[in-house]
Amino acid sequence: MARFSSASGRLSIAAVAVVTLVALAGFGVFAPASTPGQIFWVLASKSTLSSTLRLSVPIVLAALGGIFAEKSGIINIGLEGLLIISAFAAIFGADATGSLWLGFLVGIVASTLLAGVFAAVCIEFRADQIIAGLAVWLIALGLAPFASQVFYGGPNTQSVGTFDTITVPGLADLPFFGALFDASPAVYIMFLAVAVSWYVLNRTTFGRWVRAAGENPKALDTAGVDVSRVRYAAVLLSGVFSGMGGAALAINIGQFTGNGPTMVNGKGFIAIVAYLFGNYNPVGALLSTTLFAGLDAVQLRLQTADVIAVPDSLVQTIPFVAVIVVLALVGRTRLPEAAGEHYESGEE
Repeated sequence: MARFSSASGRLSIAAVAVVTLVALAGFGVFAPASTPGQIFWVLASKSTLSSTLRLSVPIVLAALGGIFAEKSGIINIGLEGLLIISAFAAIFGADATGSLWLGFLVGIVASTLLAGVFAAVCIEFRADQIIAGLAVWLIALGLAPFASQVFYGGPNTQSVGTFDTITVPGLADLPFFGALFDASPAVYIMFLAVAVSWYVLNRTTFGRWVRAAGENPKALDTAGVDVSRVRYAAVLLSGVFSGMGGAALAINIGQFTGNGPTMVNGKGFIAIVAYLFGNYNPVGALLSTTLFAGLDAVQLRLQTADVIAVPDSLVQTIPFVAVIVVLALVGRTRLPEAAGEHYESGEE
């Protein structure tokens, strides 16, 4: 069987999703007590959308960072590590200063500094970008729980509180869509970051430089633009966005949890899948993340609602199975031509 093209794969997924939702809606209206009907009302509940938005924040913000880095030619698979280090730094900063917003800024700074080290290793010292990205992840995976052990006596920090919810009177009471008007500030930061990222990449000179650095760095160099500086800026932006994501994740929960894979638990790697599925488009990354986060929110609700007679351990695999199916159907997304390649001014 011939492999689906990326476009046909996305259309196929969209068509299947629409048909499935329509079918579930039919059961929800005409047979609400049936298992498909109950699943529909879980999907259509305000709490499910609220959970989807909350779960999307760190993934979307990390994906935006990955888009900037990879568009410039630097493959940053260390997004997971940036989320981890910023999550701990945000809680530590909030605890030290007594301000959640200052803690949020501390998380961004920590992630940006680590991204700067990654950029220097890859750009100045021409290290393998995949290995360097894995190193960022492993360093953060060990450093953050160790720092928590040093300062808090265990891998988990104490609670510092959470952001207050922003509620729009009247609109917040709407069924389902009311969740959009009754959310954490981090949700609105996510939407703003997506809009700003799309504008910067598609409507500014810097965005054109970023794309050129990843597609044809020689042409950009010939035009008199320093390729290394553009790549540095793009990777630092990946640190800023990932820092926002990790800080939002931790502060929305109120503490850092460093057990096992930490509270980040693979969100940085899902972010990579999200922007690849979204074809390096910030809006596409948001939509694909909404799919994955929505499935995650649904599986959490299905576990608590006891709607289907399926073991919880199997229900928990739904989002990850969806990721595999999406990758299989969409196939290979075209990487920027110079992604992963080193470049120095004056190279022939």
